[in-house]
Amino acid sequence: MKYSYYPGCSLGATAREYDLSTHAVCSHLGVELAELEDWSCCGASSAHSTNHVLAGALPARNIALAQEAGHDLVVPCAACYNRLKRTDSLLAEDPRQRRELEELCQFTYTGTVAVRSLLELMDAVGLSRIQEAVVRPLSGLKLAPYYGCLLVRPASVRRGDNPDHPRALDQIMEAAGATVCHWSYKTDCCGGALSIARAGIVKELVDKILDMAVDAGASALVTACPLCVANLEMRRSRRHTLPVLYFTELLAVAMGLEGTRAWFRKHLVDPYPLLRSLGLVG
Repeated sequence: MKYSYYPGCSLGATAREYDLSTHAVCSHLGVELAELEDWSCCGASSAHSTNHVLAGALPARNIALAQEAGHDLVVPCAACYNRLKRTDSLLAEDPRQRRELEELCQFTYTGTVAVRSLLELMDAVGLSRIQEAVVRPLSGLKLAPYYGCLLVRPASVRRGDNPDHPRALDQIMEAAGATVCHWSYKTDCCGGALSIARAGIVKELVDKILDMAVDAGASALVTACPLCVANLEMRRSRRHTLPVLYFTELLAVAMGLEGTRAWFRKHLVDPYPLLRSLGLVG
């Protein structure tokens, strides 16, 4: 399987471990990711609140590039995925705005390229294929799957998983052998867009999420959003010690892939001691 790959701004910088683990896992599963040539920022998370036209044109340009490349577009970052998916829906359903964006981006929208999140890509790979690749099951690891607010909403655009009680991430982690904790905060907002402007509010949101994860019995959180990881690691109170990992990092551990220790060092809350205590890493 071959896909165009849109890393977005975060995966080349603050979420480098997400990018590296994504490529490692996809390669191991036989998925080829070809980085979209000359991609540009999608505008998350400020463009849509400052300039309506720009908020559509930035993602539309990348959709045009993917259309030219001829492969479905995989977007790991939840914020980037939200902007690209919403714009793709706009192009498909609103003729007036489609014409405007086509003119701005100098292309003709065909709707032949799908915008997929990394979780949707894993769904296409199949849970059975993921299970077959597991050589070190994540036994004893109790995870709170955290989707955040951008990955599964709005429901009118992101069809398939339940926007209030999604299961895709849960099922992937169960396939890797982890114990998934059931909790009601898996889609609550962590305040990503307010992280700098209203840090006090964000701290309250983050602490509440971590409190509820602890109450659910989790020893770590697992997510697919760079903004969520940054917030959950940076804006927590000192009483919280739960690590936050990208699901691709944990898949890499379960598949026995190289490089995991180097990825863990990039986290502000090191997950290595927890994983080592469970015998999941050397």
